[in-house]
Amino acid sequence: MSSARERLRWLAAAHGVEAGFHDIWGRRHEASDATLRALLADLGVPADSDADVDRELAATHPRYWHRLAEPVVAVDARSARFEVAVRLARRSPGERIAWRLSVETGASAQGDDAVDALALREASDVHGIAHELRTLAIPVALPPGYHRLELRAGAASAEVLVVAAPATCYRPPLLAGHARVWGWSVQLYALRSSRNWGIGDFGDLLELVDLAALRGACAIGLNPLHARVARDPGRASPYSPSSRLWLDTLAIDVEAIEDFGECDAARERVGEPAFQARLAALREAGLIDHEGVSRAKHEVLRELHAHFRSRHLAQDSPRAREFRAFQAQAGEALRRHASFEAMQEGAGEDAQRVEYHEYLQWQADRQLARAAARCRELGMAIGLYLDLAVSVDRSGSDVWSFPGCFAATASVGAPPDDFNLSGQDWGLPPLLAQASRERGHEPFVLALRANMRHAGALRIDHVMGLMRLYWVPRGAGAHAGAYVRYPLDELLAIVRLESHRNRCVVVGEDLGTVPDAVREALARAGVLSYRLLYFQRDASGEFLPARDYPRDALVSIGTHDLPTLAGWWQGRDIELRDSLGLFPDEATRERLRDERALDRRRLLDALARAGRLPAHAGVHLDPDALARGPLTAALVEAIHGWLASTPSRLMMVQPEDWIGALEQNNLPGTVDEHPNWRRKLALSIDELRADAAGAQLAAVLARERP
Repeated sequence: MSSARERLRWLAAAHGVEAGFHDIWGRRHEASDATLRALLADLGVPADSDADVDRELAATHPRYWHRLAEPVVAVDARSARFEVAVRLARRSPGERIAWRLSVETGASAQGDDAVDALALREASDVHGIAHELRTLAIPVALPPGYHRLELRAGAASAEVLVVAAPATCYRPPLLAGHARVWGWSVQLYALRSSRNWGIGDFGDLLELVDLAALRGACAIGLNPLHARVARDPGRASPYSPSSRLWLDTLAIDVEAIEDFGECDAARERVGEPAFQARLAALREAGLIDHEGVSRAKHEVLRELHAHFRSRHLAQDSPRAREFRAFQAQAGEALRRHASFEAMQEGAGEDAQRVEYHEYLQWQADRQLARAAARCRELGMAIGLYLDLAVSVDRSGSDVWSFPGCFAATASVGAPPDDFNLSGQDWGLPPLLAQASRERGHEPFVLALRANMRHAGALRIDHVMGLMRLYWVPRGAGAHAGAYVRYPLDELLAIVRLESHRNRCVVVGEDLGTVPDAVREALARAGVLSYRLLYFQRDASGEFLPARDYPRDALVSIGTHDLPTLAGWWQGRDIELRDSLGLFPDEATRERLRDERALDRRRLLDALARAGRLPAHAGVHLDPDALARGPLTAALVEAIHGWLASTPSRLMMVQPEDWIGALEQNNLPGTVDEHPNWRRKLALSIDELRADAAGAQLAAVLARERP
């Protein structure tokens, strides 16, 4: 007889909760009973007691067999036919199943098949009635798209979303060949300029595009541009947004809006000495004052919206019609978000307040579109490379807009690793897979579509989430989580389809404990892998030779969550974590310090083997001496040049790494202890334009990746 513990694990497995996992060091971790019960509860499965578990187990089997078909099926576009698994209760011979297919283009097809003629895959008894799992073949070649299949067998019926997708993601002609390109990766909010209002904006982005193209870059990588929690602009993380469907309105360049040029009152307000003093203080501050920026921008943006209503909407001008077209195209999803924003202000369903937030999204979209168009005008092979966060703020617009689609209490996180020894709890609610499937994966589809619209490439943060996510029960601590499975085939088909529809390259952030099955599926789908210098090692810990990097990958030295090159070289990240008490003991701290010293030497050895050590008077410098010394400009150039020599298709470079910034943008495991997402880049855009080191590095990259 099975134990209560075994039955709990059976129930968890039936609902996609994995009872254990192997961490990054290969150690096996078993989820506790408390973790499994808590996560099942978030999935809507009562499991507080053994009696609950037994009752749910008894219901799981018939519930599965009573479902005629799953709500979503992924198929290959253009195949001569596709298949759907159907579950049927058999009561008499001669039964038939009818189907009707509605193709996205408006075409339709229908058929009626004898059940006994369908291929039998499995049979089971459910309360004394024989049930069978059979394969229904639909003899239709579907074009890429979202199609509807209606099924009926006796009293049972089902509606299935059929996602017909190309075999691989989109590749532009240049990347489909053997070219290797490079670009800059920046935090948009961190850009400094003499004209912005204390935070990097879309006007700064236009200037950066011009400069990057001049230097030979083919892409501009940006942090997620998702809508922040407007009522609390101090929630600075772009990876904890209110919505992944809409844009951060603090990135709007207020003075570039056409209404600003027409509105005397707004220009007079901005020109007042007191207002100019506020802007100067916001620009000069070492850290971003999100609350101050928000107050200043919204004071003027509200005035611009009022002007737009009186000058354009009231007279149905061409610009008014453009706005109405934007509203119509964005549809109900935009209205839901704008209504949420108005409610957060206490304005309820006030039509003008709702319209104000629609107006802001329109302006943000126009300015981002302008930057994308500038990239195309300048011949950048990729252009904007945007970032899709793994989830959203629990109190934000998306959770409100898609009720029942997010877990109520569990959070997305990550198990312990070398950079986060206690694991991570990001405080973000995971999507509920079955609820999302019942809605045709609408939250995911709309998020992809919104972020690909103006992008030449899109990075999917924590891409392992297409197959499984690490859920942390509320209050349990990040070490006490477990993995929950997701429908990889369905989600990856949607990624491939939207990639082609938006002509957008896809990069999957596949760092950490990513199962081989995920990387294999991503490779087959044409998703670029994400390879960081710090982690590319062999079994002995040595840095991989440049030639051993995969071709279908994006390479970079680090990322926003990791130390800058100078910070890594000096061990600044270790010092910082030590000062904040993030190490479990002194032995761990000392071990990491010793390993970092060894890693500096390992990196220099890799450069030496490649013949890329910096030389003085024609003689290569001694690696031991270099490892003990500072990170020189020559070393920075050598490391970048070596990484650029990899066969990987795309390389991204952070300005922080060539200008010698010590502090990283985000320190995982902290909230207020570190100024995460608030640091400004040390150099303004004008200073970057005049920066000789940046120009020299660009020349090196251009030689390696012509």
